[in-house]
Amino acid sequence: MNRYIVNRNAQANGDHEVHNTTTGCSFMPNLENQIDLGYHASCHSAVAEAKRRLPGQRVNGCYFCANPCHTS
Repeated sequence: MNRYIVNRNAQANGDHEVHNTTTGCSFMPNLENQIDLGYHASCHSAVAEAKRRLPGQRVNGCYFCANPCHTS
């Protein structure tokens, strides 16, 4: 299981990106902008948890570290 975070700040397109902290990512937000999502079997459940924590916000997997969940 991998640990995931979501960026508290939206990107220019409005998405809050979910990142995999276990594998690492060079596009990880600063610590103060990370919301810990805990451990998940896949990025799909991490994205679902991020959507639960950020209701009404667009959430997307990072292209580089959570690519199966990257949609835009």
